[in-house]
Amino acid sequence: MKKTILFIACAFTLKAYSQQLYVPRNIKIAYEKGTRSMDGNPGKNYWQNKGVYDINVAVNPETKGVTGTENIDYTNNSPDTLKVIAIRFVNNLHKPQAPRSGFYAKDFLDSGLTITALSIGGLQYDENAKEWGTVGVVRLKTPVLPHATVNLKIDWNYPLSKQSGREGQIDSSTFYCAYSYPRVSVYDDYNGWDLLPHSDRQEFYNDFNDYTLSVKVPKDYVVWATGDFLNPDQVLQPAIAARLKASYTSDSTIHIATLDEMQQQKVTRQYDWNIWKFRANDITDVCFGTSNHYVWDGASALVDASTGRRASMQAAYNYAAEDFHHAVDFGVHALKFFSTQYPGVPYPFPKMTAFQGFADMEFPMMVNDSHVDNLPFAQMLQDHEMAHTYFPFYMGINETRYAYMDEGWATTFEYLIGQDEVGKEQAAETYKNFRIRRYINDPSTEEDQPIISMSTQVSGAGYGNNSYGKASLSYLALKDLLGDDLFKKALHHYMAEWHGKHPIPWDYFNAMSAGASQNLNWFFQNWFFTNNYIDLKLDKVEKKNGAYTITVSNVGGFAIPFDVKLTYADGTTAAIHETPNVWHSNEKQQSIKIPTSKTIKSVQLDGGIFMDYTPKDNVWNG
Repeated sequence: MKKTILFIACAFTLKAYSQQLYVPRNIKIAYEKGTRSMDGNPGKNYWQNKGVYDINVAVNPETKGVTGTENIDYTNNSPDTLKVIAIRFVNNLHKPQAPRSGFYAKDFLDSGLTITALSIGGLQYDENAKEWGTVGVVRLKTPVLPHATVNLKIDWNYPLSKQSGREGQIDSSTFYCAYSYPRVSVYDDYNGWDLLPHSDRQEFYNDFNDYTLSVKVPKDYVVWATGDFLNPDQVLQPAIAARLKASYTSDSTIHIATLDEMQQQKVTRQYDWNIWKFRANDITDVCFGTSNHYVWDGASALVDASTGRRASMQAAYNYAAEDFHHAVDFGVHALKFFSTQYPGVPYPFPKMTAFQGFADMEFPMMVNDSHVDNLPFAQMLQDHEMAHTYFPFYMGINETRYAYMDEGWATTFEYLIGQDEVGKEQAAETYKNFRIRRYINDPSTEEDQPIISMSTQVSGAGYGNNSYGKASLSYLALKDLLGDDLFKKALHHYMAEWHGKHPIPWDYFNAMSAGASQNLNWFFQNWFFTNNYIDLKLDKVEKKNGAYTITVSNVGGFAIPFDVKLTYADGTTAAIHETPNVWHSNEKQQSIKIPTSKTIKSVQLDGGIFMDYTPKDNVWNG
């Protein structure tokens, strides 16, 4: 009985206090309907829809075109009757009239999606997809009732853009095919149909679906894709298939297909066309890359010691790209670190593939990364994209609206794994130079928009720093406040409750408070809902009654951790660490008392990676 009373009191406290955070009207309605809960868990009435996709595509290297057919069984788990279905085709951002964030050359532009046949529920639809943007709405002849399943059949084609962005032509015989099939857009509990258009800036929001993918390509073309590779013996020559299978349990890199073997046609079965088959369940997307000259490496990592489960790490790249020769080794290390350290959740999928392209972009079980000459930077880049496995692919983040919920975490994990790879000092310097320095040195209004702002409504540096640097600093500040063990406990609680679902920022706030068993809303208010920035000021240092009092003003407002570095008259030094909790009672000014019989010669405030806008006023010399 005592435990029950304590639980109810805790839940009531969290609920009451959570209401002090700004909550948009549509999110309030979701809480009222019980699809989400103020205790940080999915509500008792939570639901999400799901599709089962059977996709068959063919890539023609001569025409640089993709054709496809798909069968979708889409289940409406909502309590609503669906009178329309929204169908999304992201690659329509290549159409000349599509919105984009900057200037693009003509090679980026193409005609977009052509639908040659569409049926829904057995009824034929004559949809002019030429008029679609990245999402189109089909008015249904027969509505889809709650908890009913409807079948969609779509035949389509589209050209691979000559200038590759997140997908398209990498070179004349290498193609990265992402977002290559029309999909049912998300229908959720807080916005209904997701009708937000995509530009080249916005990222994605998808349901957790089951996929079977078949890719037809000419002989000598290898296909790397999301999911389990179902038919290696049917499309690979025996020696290559044997090496691939050996790599699934190998700790060291195996060269599955070498450059000589690719050039001498010793890799794939020598039929005119081969059909490569893959399967992935409970995942938000599938994609693939194909080439007739990329080499192929593979190894594996133990990602779950309790079960002995291993994950395959593969790489596909142009042999001349020196950094990609290390991609499998980099990836094996990352899989182990992410599984055991941060986030400390076993890698949830059977494989990961690093594919050489131009996007520096994450996909389920794949990354499309640029070639760079700097090996540490190449490793950091791959680490970041692989870290996205957890956010948004394990946690079904709405990246379009809330980019900070995935990019901020990937940036945080990039920094934490960097400490393991290059040491804390170098990782911190890289983080500051690449993620923070530009934000700190830019005093524009655009930089100081609240992180909670919808990602579609900020642009330029404001978008980049809200999504990456500032969000990451908030997660690292919370880690400092809670300590490693409690922070990880709270993070694991959030991830356990929401993986495979669609969390929004308020679910994160409430789940972290619940997981830490303390109310953190003062912290979330400070970091997410204000125009704060990072700027401390050392106001004064006073000595009285055998102690020094150091007065620090928080000019910028963010609740950051910092060190008070002391140099005494005798030449000795000391450092006192203050966590963000120092700002809990008063976010504007705090006094720090230092009992000592020594004379303090100088004081410096040092925020480390929490770089100060005006560092000159962080120093006192007696």
